[in-house]
Amino acid sequence: MSASGSRGRGRWLAALAVMLSAACGGGGGAPTGPQSPPPDPGFTVRAVVFYDENGSGVLDGAEPIRVPDVEVTVGGRSGRSAKGTGQAQVTGVPAGTFPLALRGDTLPPFFIAGPSPSVTVPTADGTTVALSVTLPIGGNQPNVYMAFGDSLTAGDGLPATLAWPARLEVLLQQHFGGAVVRNRGATGTNTFEALERLQRNLANNEPAYTMILYGTNDWNDLECQDNPDCHTVPNLRTVVRRVKAFRSLVFIGTLPPVNPALTPAGRNEWVAAVNGRIRVMAREEGAFLVDLHATFMRQPNLPPLYIDHVHLSQAGHDLASTAWFEAIAHGRSEP
Repeated sequence: MSASGSRGRGRWLAALAVMLSAACGGGGGAPTGPQSPPPDPGFTVRAVVFYDENGSGVLDGAEPIRVPDVEVTVGGRSGRSAKGTGQAQVTGVPAGTFPLALRGDTLPPFFIAGPSPSVTVPTADGTTVALSVTLPIGGNQPNVYMAFGDSLTAGDGLPATLAWPARLEVLLQQHFGGAVVRNRGATGTNTFEALERLQRNLANNEPAYTMILYGTNDWNDLECQDNPDCHTVPNLRTVVRRVKAFRSLVFIGTLPPVNPALTPAGRNEWVAAVNGRIRVMAREEGAFLVDLHATFMRQPNLPPLYIDHVHLSQAGHDLASTAWFEAIAHGRSEP
């Protein structure tokens, strides 16, 4: 091979080597700088939110109630307590010492957060910090709920196990881990009779919660027909005040509409007008409103929710129990 051919072959091999080196990422490129370290994943803090029945601030073996759906915060991070267990896991918490707190606006109505303990992160393996909440119920029975009303509460026309108080008990037990709902509905009674029977029912049950659903039968009084400013709401105001004086927590329901297929329109107009006054009274008296009327009126077809002109079917009682539950567990006037 000639000298010129040899030089040409050498230049070709050199160019090939450069191309191969570039394809493989090697060669004369600038050196790669140091890689950034991955972000610190932080640590996990575990907590349990419990109902401190005796107010000791300590989770006792006889305190089974856990409070779900409460936001727990620590070190700028947060987590939610779980249904049934009340347990929360807050992940990504930096190292340091921080208060472990509850967001008060995520607590169910009337619950009060206890002290916020300080925790040092990372915590010891397996550590779960107990966070207490209390209820201002005086000497009443924890976890006892009294449903106080007329036949709409008693569940006329259905087995007692299908009435809204019994259905509500199941929902509360699943959510909090325990509840007793006592059905004190009396068929045919009006708000005057509610005043007469209230004190003995409070004394006999000592309920932490009292759920009031009264007024439907007042329409049968000629004084009330076409007159929503009759005695119904003043009587209910007195009931609410007496329940509060007993240190029981008050939830009051608006009246469900009556069956529009079997009753004159004027009656439902009266129901709606009375409910407007119940809403105002509940706000003035500090009772938690359960807007059953609004809940029922959102349904696309009302007649299947009744077994006659006024009494609820199983579907109607299920709808009512959901509304009471959402109010007690989540502070929602309407589900």
